[in-house]
Amino acid sequence: MKWDWILFDADETLFTFDAFGGLQRMFLDYSVTFTDQDFAEYQAVNKPLWVDYQNGAISALQLQTQRFQSWSERLNVPAGSLNDAFLNAMAEICAPLPGAVSLLDSLKGKAKLGIITNGFTALQQIRLERTGLRDYFDLLVISEEVGVAKPDAKIFDYALQKAGNPDRARVLMVGDTAESDILGGINAGLSTCWLNAHDRTLPEGINPTWTVTSLNELEQLLCKH
Repeated sequence: MKWDWILFDADETLFTFDAFGGLQRMFLDYSVTFTDQDFAEYQAVNKPLWVDYQNGAISALQLQTQRFQSWSERLNVPAGSLNDAFLNAMAEICAPLPGAVSLLDSLKGKAKLGIITNGFTALQQIRLERTGLRDYFDLLVISEEVGVAKPDAKIFDYALQKAGNPDRARVLMVGDTAESDILGGINAGLSTCWLNAHDRTLPEGINPTWTVTSLNELEQLLCKH
């Protein structure tokens, strides 16, 4: 194994992240039938907030409250409470992606494994416990706690410091979002592997070391090298 450390993104890289399902489930508690149209409106607000968050323009707390602002006014419930309910619902419905457990089993003991996520603390911890995957990981770095998000090299510097400053030539970053995971890995001087399961087009100027379309393909790649 030519890697001392393999770092993973969490959402849609190791775990399913069905935001629509989570929102539907969570809004049932408020007697709201959450529709496709509602989801489209939510994403129209949520997606630009994530871009701002990745660019360091807003904090995790601002993202979490602003995305539920209109629902907060409609239901007369604090936006923070809606966000907490959403993260709880996501933790309940979340599962490892196909091939995740097999991949982690094949890597355990051959390289140290870590997670670097822009997702939020409340969800990340519970999910690792519930899915039984906590013990695979030597490191869990959450942007909300570090105060800076991928693709900023600072979150990778922080993670690598926690990892005992390994040789960066022997560290691989794996993730599904080119603009945060892959660009971030490149910014930090790491090799990168883009998990492109949905046939997306690579953004201009971002060149991963490898691209795979599934975690099974990644397992083949890593166990070959």
